[in-house]
Amino acid sequence: MRAVPLSDLPEEEAIHLELSGVPICLARSDGVVHALLDECSHGQVALSDGEVTGGVVECWLHGSCFDLVTGVPTGPPAMVPVPVYPIRVVADIVEVAI
Repeated sequence: MRAVPLSDLPEEEAIHLELSGVPICLARSDGVVHALLDECSHGQVALSDGEVTGGVVECWLHGSCFDLVTGVPTGPPAMVPVPVYPIRVVADIVEVAI
């Protein structure tokens, strides 16, 4: 499903999208775009409001970090991974498979 132009997603940042009723955190790190559920598995807040750096997104509430490729937390307090979604870029448009 079409999401956003690649140019709307700055490097080392995340944005919130709602696709088919699913909250998506779309993040770009090290030149690669990633999509994951936009909800921290620990604090139930939007991951897209956190910081993106070095292939992880950090939850702003308690500091849990999630790997952008796997959705696996890299340390506590979160212990449960968040779902990740396949993406592709076609003609500078980021598409997310939900």
